[in-house]
Amino acid sequence: MHKLIVVAYDSEFKAEEVRLDFLKMQKSYLVALEDAVVVEKKQDGKIKLHQMYNLTARGAVGGGFWGVLIGLIFMNPLLGLVVGAGAGAVAGALSDVGINDDFMKQLAEKLTPGTSALFVLVDADLTDKVLDELRGTGGTVLQSSLSHENEAKLQAALDDARATQEKTESAQEKK
Repeated sequence: MHKLIVVAYDSEFKAEEVRLDFLKMQKSYLVALEDAVVVEKKQDGKIKLHQMYNLTARGAVGGGFWGVLIGLIFMNPLLGLVVGAGAGAVAGALSDVGINDDFMKQLAEKLTPGTSALFVLVDADLTDKVLDELRGTGGTVLQSSLSHENEAKLQAALDDARATQEKTESAQEKK
């Protein structure tokens, strides 16, 4: 069962840092990511989506491959490459996998300028090891399909990072 988690961050770059943490956890088999998209709201209010997969490029490569093969059959592999790559790029640009882009843009409208959000689609609930990895990241859960108990655990882990950071900052101010 897929679980959607949306966490907002106070800076434009923090969501990208946490996405990299999720990718590291995926390589360690701690979490199975279906999709992870960073949405940033620029200072001018524009919303920018940073997808995990570039479907246009994938489509162009796949289309180019098939175009060359078909072009070889008709004795014109160069034309087949051009037509196949173009068709593949268009198909890739029109396809949408994972989290719905319109949904992400709608939710990002609520962000304040200069902030970001991380949209993560995972295969199962977050384990304690994943929560431990996220403990130093901060952020606020905007929306999730986790159970109330698991969402509270995630928010507590994120809040714990804020408390630790505030203690560190106040200790530095006293010096």
